[in-house]
Amino acid sequence: MSLKAVPLKVVTEKQNEKYGYAMTRTKQLLIALTSTLLIFIVWLQQGNLILLVSVLFALPFVINQAFLVCTGFIIFSYFRIHEAFPVLMPLHIPQLLALASLAGLGWQLWLKRETIIWQKLHTQLVIFSVWVFVSCIMATNRGEAFANFNGNFIKIFIMVFAISWLPTKLSQLKMIPVLLIFSGLCIGLLALYNKANGIGLVEGTRVTIGRDIGSMLGDPNDLALVLQFPVAFALAYSFHGARWQRGLTFIILIILIMSILATQSRGGLLGIASGIFTLTLLKSRSIIMPIILSSIGLFLLVLFAGISDRSSGGAAESGVDESAMGRLYAWQAAINMALANPFTGVGLNNFYFNYYFYSPHWDGKNHAVHSTWLQITGETGFAGLVLFLLMVIGALKVSYLLLKRLENHEMKPLAQGLWLGMLSFCVSGTFLTQGTTWPLYILIGLLLALDRLTLTQGERYAHSD
Repeated sequence: MSLKAVPLKVVTEKQNEKYGYAMTRTKQLLIALTSTLLIFIVWLQQGNLILLVSVLFALPFVINQAFLVCTGFIIFSYFRIHEAFPVLMPLHIPQLLALASLAGLGWQLWLKRETIIWQKLHTQLVIFSVWVFVSCIMATNRGEAFANFNGNFIKIFIMVFAISWLPTKLSQLKMIPVLLIFSGLCIGLLALYNKANGIGLVEGTRVTIGRDIGSMLGDPNDLALVLQFPVAFALAYSFHGARWQRGLTFIILIILIMSILATQSRGGLLGIASGIFTLTLLKSRSIIMPIILSSIGLFLLVLFAGISDRSSGGAAESGVDESAMGRLYAWQAAINMALANPFTGVGLNNFYFNYYFYSPHWDGKNHAVHSTWLQITGETGFAGLVLFLLMVIGALKVSYLLLKRLENHEMKPLAQGLWLGMLSFCVSGTFLTQGTTWPLYILIGLLLALDRLTLTQGERYAHSD
């Protein structure tokens, strides 16, 4: 009897294990489905408040994938995905991702507090940010300055540390360029669609996105700026990876360039030309060929962009065109602001509101500064400009060292993309206002993260000293 009972007992245990596991999975699915239905029903009654409560269910994912959540927030904030596709606006995705990012960042920093590396570029960022805060205190319009500081700049500041500290392995950084290129492709295709259908055109020819809802992408120069960022990575990754990857990236690069051409932004064209020049310089040992190719490329870009068709700055205007003169007046106004307030300037985001008082020419409306360097000069003073330049130079130094150190490393494409991005920022920043917007600071965060994750043990010890 005992011999017969043993096989029966074994079979019964296996069957219980098998069917018990199946029952567990079924229960899990039923619980998940029921919870989802309950959240949906309560959301119908209580609105978006339940979405905040439902984040509690996602906390395990947020903790384990904090860097991915942070990346999602950056992409939505930088590319304004919810404004480009207004159907997403009621979901308040940027706000939810921001809360999740902060929760994940706080938890991860607590767990990894002993392995965090503080780098020199962190210090330069903090010093400049403190000076921006001081400029807000001394601003001519404190309300506007602190509204921008609390609503925009402080998010950028925090996310630099999130980008630089949250990734724990290089594979996490590898997905960043892919997401940036794909997001740029979505915005670029939408821009070309608007151009083809005459939606939101400025001056009759310059494409925009979401102009009717007041989106940041509603300005053609800002749209060119947003598209400029993924172009740098598309340029670098067009020469790396499998053949199909290079081919696909090159097609996306063409779409991105075409969408920037549709904005007819001269700053955007210079940014593309600088990227082509730098990439050719990296691939060639002679400086003559890069100069020739970039000059030809810039000429073709201007030709295909149709800048001569612009109502401002086009061929119809003789001498120094209206657009150029407006930019010169804005630059002079920025210098006058710094001369009147040499230490702190007129305050963060206060250039537009002070244009009337400092411009040598008044045409009945205020204007943007259209220069990163002069924006910083006018809004944070000469002291702020020095601190900003030290931070940019520090980022360029880190980028160049990474470019040399990772020459034969698997992360070489990312290092090249960051180097191209930094140089494109410096060139296009002369004509585009991006001193306190996302591009530079995303680059800084990625540079710090890549530098930290590729350091040897000896170099890491040197950084911690």
